[in-house]
Amino acid sequence: MSADLIILNGRLVTFDRNRPTASALAIRDGRILAVGDTAEMRLLAGPATRYVDAAGGTVLPGFIDSHVHLFGGSVELDYLNLYGVRGLDTLTARVRAWAAECPDDKVVFAVQADYTILGDGVATTRQALDQVMPDRPFAMFAPDHHTMWANTRALELVGFLHGAQVDQGSEIMMAADGTATGELREPAAYGPVLALTRFGGRELLGMVSGSDPVPPATPAQRALDKAALIYGLKHCAAQGITGLHNMDGNFYQLELLSELEAEGELLCRTEIPFHFKNFDKIERFEEAVEMRRRYQGDWVWCNRVKMFIDGVVESSTALMLEPYPGLETYGDAVFTQEHFNAAVVKADELGFQLAVHAIGDAGIRWTLDAYELARKTNGARDSRHRIEHIEILHPDDLPRFKDLGVVASIQPGHAPFGGVFPPGGVAKMLHPRQISTAYAWQDIRATGTPVIFSTDWPVIGVEVMPTIKAAIAPVDLGSPWRDQTQSLHDTLESYTAMNAWVEFNEERKGKLMPGMMADIAVMSHDLENLPAAEITQARCITTIAGGRITYQA
Repeated sequence: MSADLIILNGRLVTFDRNRPTASALAIRDGRILAVGDTAEMRLLAGPATRYVDAAGGTVLPGFIDSHVHLFGGSVELDYLNLYGVRGLDTLTARVRAWAAECPDDKVVFAVQADYTILGDGVATTRQALDQVMPDRPFAMFAPDHHTMWANTRALELVGFLHGAQVDQGSEIMMAADGTATGELREPAAYGPVLALTRFGGRELLGMVSGSDPVPPATPAQRALDKAALIYGLKHCAAQGITGLHNMDGNFYQLELLSELEAEGELLCRTEIPFHFKNFDKIERFEEAVEMRRRYQGDWVWCNRVKMFIDGVVESSTALMLEPYPGLETYGDAVFTQEHFNAAVVKADELGFQLAVHAIGDAGIRWTLDAYELARKTNGARDSRHRIEHIEILHPDDLPRFKDLGVVASIQPGHAPFGGVFPPGGVAKMLHPRQISTAYAWQDIRATGTPVIFSTDWPVIGVEVMPTIKAAIAPVDLGSPWRDQTQSLHDTLESYTAMNAWVEFNEERKGKLMPGMMADIAVMSHDLENLPAAEITQARCITTIAGGRITYQA
């Protein structure tokens, strides 16, 4: 039986305990046929066999990014990116130049605006943004997508200038004069502005409402959305990514991705969750059951429920056990605790995996408490329930992850020492005693808790190597921050094999061994021989998903 494709001359990281290393592998019919040395694999060649010469670079299972917003990330590749922009003058120049290139947009829109984009201690207000863009509606997203800032014209356009009622956990920030400051916190507050942008907000509808477009997307809109997804999928494949776990969901995205699969354009296997919102009644889980029933393929599937319990530290919306320094607020609970517990118990009863965004120490505790309640109510099972982010963890809750079988879903690039965001933004929002177990990757791993890695694209880029660097070569911030450096092997495993495990596919993918799905990344360098601080010199040169080359440099 001859191979369709053979990878030669590599340094394989297999995650197969029986054969942890090798130099070559063969692929046939979308699966790994054999693993061994280069000479052995050459014997499996036939007249039509193709070759990939790894030239001494690392070969490993394809990366699975286990926390992304694919549709939103794809769309934002083409928006004005304000990463690194500081100061009113620079912001004004960038925005006006961009606005001139998109005269037909109802709202001039930008992404990756830092919370201190106008300077440390300088609030971003509608009046400041009026100086940036006085004659057109303008809005910009924070990197975390929990806060948006809008100028006066944008606020007037959506009827928010004098405030409005929004759902629990969201807020239109108001000034003393009874007008909106321009800061819109959480989806229910910024959703109406997003709906007026180029894609009509469809790209984040799975997070804002969890529902499908109303009215339904037109054929032209569907074509536009599919083109954006194709662009985003190509970008992911170029990083060595073969799998994605989306963190927002609706039937619309499942339909689009299924169409792309049928058309041969789906380059990454993608799981889409059912998104349960705080305004949903428990009966809505009937829709989740239908979503799971319809979509159970190898490339597009649903088996998970996503929820939010809080916001983020930078905007003081992450739910804390004590008030923020100098503030009276404990943060914002997205759900009432009773409603949240009922939803978690019901989802668990129906056999769904749960993934809950929880950043503050109280938000994490609420989530652990709910998972514990579900266990007591429904009985213990191999649920692999997840907590997403886990940024500010109370020490008492550290052992509960292992005890309850909860998975720690972590984004190394989000941490102050991750090298992506300015390090001071979080520290000033925390009490010193909270820092000892903040972003406690290694402390969590040391308990025996399963740890998985991801990016939360488009919060940060979906590029793999900067996240690996954030994990293995974090910035030394000194005391009271503790060293949470990860080993390269643990990092790669948390980005590949463990992400396959958390989706209940450990017997089918995430390892380089015969019979496994041929989802593979070939790197330009031997990662194990690169200094940690220089790891971003490496890049993916070939990506293979299902035995098909989806990217080649």
